[in-house]
Amino acid sequence: MVFVAKTKSPEEWKAIASAISTLVDEATFEATAEGISFRGMDPSHIALIDIYWPNHAFEKYECDSAIKFGIKVDEFSKVIKRADKKDTVEISLGEDSMLHVKMQNGYKREYKTRLIESTASSTPLPKLSFNSKAVLTASAFDRVLSDVQVVSEYVSLESKSGRIVFAGRGDSGEASILLEAGNEGLEDLAVKEESKATYSLDYLSKITKAVVTMGGSVAAEYSNKMPLRLEFKIANVGRIHFYLAPRVQD
Repeated sequence: MVFVAKTKSPEEWKAIASAISTLVDEATFEATAEGISFRGMDPSHIALIDIYWPNHAFEKYECDSAIKFGIKVDEFSKVIKRADKKDTVEISLGEDSMLHVKMQNGYKREYKTRLIESTASSTPLPKLSFNSKAVLTASAFDRVLSDVQVVSEYVSLESKSGRIVFAGRGDSGEASILLEAGNEGLEDLAVKEESKATYSLDYLSKITKAVVTMGGSVAAEYSNKMPLRLEFKIANVGRIHFYLAPRVQD
């Protein structure tokens, strides 16, 4: 059995570990010749993350058979945080049933972290169609959520032709952010039907902050009182989809 995945920097590993840690403590990855995937749901079944990292996104990738391996996310995160921005990072599975992590940029380090038994069952993706889709830069999306979070624990997304409003309300007051076609940070807005839905900022903010350092853009899709789907489009990483159930009471 051969499995080796190498990147030119640690930032991709850090972002993915950080994103996964917002929902679960343990993660089971599946590796095939095509790439690495992970899918997991938080214990309360409010949020789901779906990641696919294709082989061509790596500097080096080898996998001669389909394998699953489980890790404690916090243990892996502690190790990967030791890597400097210019380090290459190589992840492999050793014959000692440990996960090997090599980092180097002149200064070489190698860690071994324990693997855990894979307990993940396959989580089906929700089959949804959406009436509204807004594409924002990751930094703009993070800024909007942070602006609303000053006064509220949740955010409402309301879209009409050519405009989207992010709003929140709490004991201390209210916040409303209007973005219109052409505004900086709003890359695209498609509205088939006027839509409004409300979501927990705790989940949204954590997942966004986990990946915003990588730049890129965020596509948010939703319909009236339906789950939200976020697609994070990041260079050197394939697909990161995040699903969030709506807040029931408005």
